[in-house]
Amino acid sequence: MRIEKKKFPKRKKQLPTSIKSDQTKSIRICLAQINSKVGDFKGNLKKIRDSLKASKKYQSDIVLFPELALTGYPPEDLLLKKDFIAENLKTLKKLAPNTENIISVIGYCEYNRGKLFNSAAIFSNGKLRSSYRKTCLPNYGVFDEKRYFQEGNLPLRFEFNGIRCGITICEDIWDPNGPGKYLTTRGEVDILLNLSSSPFYSDKRKIREKLIQKRAQQYKTTIAYVNLIGGQDELVFDGASLIVDNKGKTIVRGKSFEEDLIFFDLNINSSKRSHELTSSKKNIKKLKLSLPKRTQKKALPPTKEPAVLDETAEIYKALTLGAQDYFRKNGFEKAVLGLSGGIDSALTAAIAADALGSENVIGILMPSPYSSKGSVSDSLNLAKNLNIKTHTIAIDPAMKALQDMLKPYFNKTSPGVAEENLQARIRGNIVMAFSNKFGWLALTTGNKSETSVGYCTLYGDMAGGFALIKDVSKTWVYKLSKFYNKQKKKDIIPKAIIEKAPSAELRPNQKDTDSLPGYDLLDAMLLHYVEKDCGLKDLIGLGFPKKEAERVIKLVNLSEYKRRQGPPGIKITSKSFGKDRRLPITNGFIEEK
Repeated sequence: MRIEKKKFPKRKKQLPTSIKSDQTKSIRICLAQINSKVGDFKGNLKKIRDSLKASKKYQSDIVLFPELALTGYPPEDLLLKKDFIAENLKTLKKLAPNTENIISVIGYCEYNRGKLFNSAAIFSNGKLRSSYRKTCLPNYGVFDEKRYFQEGNLPLRFEFNGIRCGITICEDIWDPNGPGKYLTTRGEVDILLNLSSSPFYSDKRKIREKLIQKRAQQYKTTIAYVNLIGGQDELVFDGASLIVDNKGKTIVRGKSFEEDLIFFDLNINSSKRSHELTSSKKNIKKLKLSLPKRTQKKALPPTKEPAVLDETAEIYKALTLGAQDYFRKNGFEKAVLGLSGGIDSALTAAIAADALGSENVIGILMPSPYSSKGSVSDSLNLAKNLNIKTHTIAIDPAMKALQDMLKPYFNKTSPGVAEENLQARIRGNIVMAFSNKFGWLALTTGNKSETSVGYCTLYGDMAGGFALIKDVSKTWVYKLSKFYNKQKKKDIIPKAIIEKAPSAELRPNQKDTDSLPGYDLLDAMLLHYVEKDCGLKDLIGLGFPKKEAERVIKLVNLSEYKRRQGPPGIKITSKSFGKDRRLPITNGFIEEK
């Protein structure tokens, strides 16, 4: 990750100030891990109000909401619309009456003198007291915050009942020299609060938690971190909010991929502040807040430590939640997809059934003269196991009709890719016809390995509204299918589907390996070339065959135009196609041999 160093104002000479109190103070924090929807101010307002109500019920001192919880994340070019900004500010004001007797820190978009800031609003006793502006704006991967926001330059901390709390927003804590360091090295805070909207990819939770633990040790300060959950277009936010003590130990953790309210009582002994305090009133925004003193707080509800998911379970949860929210947030109820008898369509159907309910998934079987017996029987067995409805439509008549229409023009040529792709496009037309007629959202079933090298057909198997496994390699398709069956304790996805050799079945005895390297080799090369930006020399140096590496690189580069026309899909790797990886279609660069 590339981190830019943030310059803060020069520090004035620190003056030692002694603190003699040995009194240990308790603070009750609520991390409100909610699922916001971009632009749904009414819905987001209700979620925040409901969380505030629950937080006050259990007498929380502070409730912390995710980054841009009010607008949803990421709002992208909605931030360029004046009405969007105005509605965001109008909605923020509506929250004030709900913040009596509790300090509430809520992510929103601040507008000040013609500039936008990614900010955290601090409410106390029914009034908006101040805002902290995000200092470190990410501008890599899926992030482009510098397109919209101005950088803040003034760290903020507030004090209540003798406890000092600093505020940071997401990327601020990823930068080791960010505002958190500035606050903690000056002895300004007892606890650091971080509002985040950190999207998921494989192993991101581990990376994130280790980072927070490292910062807590570096800063010698307890860190409370709240993260967004939910699907937003191609991104999925996994939650897993946490509190880490000043020794770097995680002391509480929220659920993954679920909304959650995480309550925790922290005991803080301010007499043990290990840093000198400064008497300077400059370079830090300081607030003095108050809350009613409570002699005895209401007992918190019993909670169970959430299970820590392994990598495969996390990816499956991300795909399920991403699909569920894409449908729900965009007003779709039912999904339709082609069932080929292959493992890609089987996994897509299984995830869709889990996400939407089996009654909301319809499979279309479209056999051709080249389809194996298993393509139909295996699909029907899968549908029966999933309890989804199917329709079977043979495409022979359409194939013959098109062949007859094109015969005068093709009669002096040999059958090839054009004739094969006609079959895929007939199937795409049929699936889209059902989508148009009944308002069902069409799911494509192509995986990342295929779309990387262009082993897919424009307006054929790429036709649809959502590419559920777009960022899932073929290797992971197999892993997830086996995981799914293990979780269900039954071979819902038939063994015959998992064990058969992959084939597009567009010509007699066709196999994927006729056109591509074996998927183990292909996926290993794609991991390094696509996700790690390795070049040809790098691949050869890693031991990949030169001829195969050259072929794969060429296929990936030539297929950019196809990927640009494909539907959105769920990001589960560190670099997905689209926002993560932006290469020109017209490209004269050739990898050196």
